Amino acid sequence: MTFDEFGFEYEIMDGLDAMNFREATPIQEKAIPVIMDGCDLIACAQTGTGKTAAFILPLMSRLLVSGNEQNKVKAVIITPTRELAQQIDLQFEGFSYFAPISTVAVSGGGDGASWEQQKRGLTLGADVIIATPGRLISHLKISNIDFSGVEYLILDEADRMLDMGFYDDIMDICSYMPKERQTLLFSATMPPKIRQLAKNILHNPVEVSVAISKPNEAIDQSAYVCYEAQKIGIIQHLFAQPIEGKTIVFASSKIKCKEVAYLLKKKKFRVAAMHSDLAQEERDKVMLDFKNNKLDILVATDIVARGIDIDQIGLVINYDVPRDPEDYIHRIGRTARANADGRAMTFVAEDDQVRFQRIERFLGYEVRKEAVPEELGETPQYKPMLPDKGRNRNRGRYRNHKRRGQTSQTHTPQEGRPQESKNNRNHRNRRKQAKGGNGKESNNNKPQ
Repeated sequence: MTFDEFGFEYEIMDGLDAMNFREATPIQEKAIPVIMDGCDLIACAQTGTGKTAAFILPLMSRLLVSGNEQNKVKAVIITPTRELAQQIDLQFEGFSYFAPISTVAVSGGGDGASWEQQKRGLTLGADVIIATPGRLISHLKISNIDFSGVEYLILDEADRMLDMGFYDDIMDICSYMPKERQTLLFSATMPPKIRQLAKNILHNPVEVSVAISKPNEAIDQSAYVCYEAQKIGIIQHLFAQPIEGKTIVFASSKIKCKEVAYLLKKKKFRVAAMHSDLAQEERDKVMLDFKNNKLDILVATDIVARGIDIDQIGLVINYDVPRDPEDYIHRIGRTARANADGRAMTFVAEDDQVRFQRIERFLGYEVRKEAVPEELGETPQYKPMLPDKGRNRNRGRYRNHKRRGQTSQTHTPQEGRPQESKNNRNHRNRRKQAKGGNGKESNNNKPQ
């Protein structure tokens, strides 16, 4: 389906033509008509499928038709991170090149000047506010913000926001807006908590979904089964030959992120770390250097796993196995974007094998295992012990957890019940004798 079939205003079509946008992606094809009709929407699609344009373009078209004569905030977009808010603002800037639509990004991490700039945009009535929940709540509590003219509320990466604990903030923000509005919820997954949020803030929503939680087929996935100490050596081996495009290395924690970046710097790689301990100015500089090819490798926590669109990511390395399959999908989704190809590699240490097998079961296939370079030494075997479903799930769970003085019991297949040891049997017989031989307390033992 082409974009000229949606009935957008000519200013938007001019921008699309200038950016050489012709064909809509599946999520855009399904979501845009619903939004243009004014319905509430729940949209579920994997990362990198064009979700942002799916709400920006119809929102812009509707804003151009209705105008903003009273200079009030007409639309609010809430997103989990500052980086994503800035990215959406930049995409608005590109699509609205020929359209008189004003936007303001409202997020934390800046100085007093940025706070005042955000406050002016909010109070003077920018058409679209793109905000992180925490900073928007701060402005609503302190500044005199008028949201009475809000007609559109969009939640982007809603599942991520709930994972970060923003449920109450979202509900608080909604209380400042008219109940009669169009609300759009975009998410990569649809857990029960998203359903609960949708029930509270949406009205008879239309649901659309595309390829929920499956990796882009253009991503070449592989894994190295290795020891922890071999991981840096594998990266060094990979970069012995030129790597096409940029590389993101995902680490499981801030400490690991700093450690890996430090070790790679010692190997003379052009690398920087991205994590939440950095000041906002430092994070901005790292992202700018990475986008401008001053860095070849970005070592990051999951702070950049969702929604951040960086061009020419040719390789994603999971230095640690992600905690669950959804995180794996989002991490490797940083590559193979916009119809490009990409590679994703995961380092699977001994303690991570069960976790990686869960990811493989979720995917429905085994990820190709690559051979670790011989010079790095022997490697562990890939033998994950993921328990089967059903009654064997907890088998062995309480092994060696007997109470002190308690003798173990074994089961006989013939009888199907515990067989007592000799010591236990003698102890039971002595107790029966003390109770008169039949389990009842003897009269001789009763108090007089």
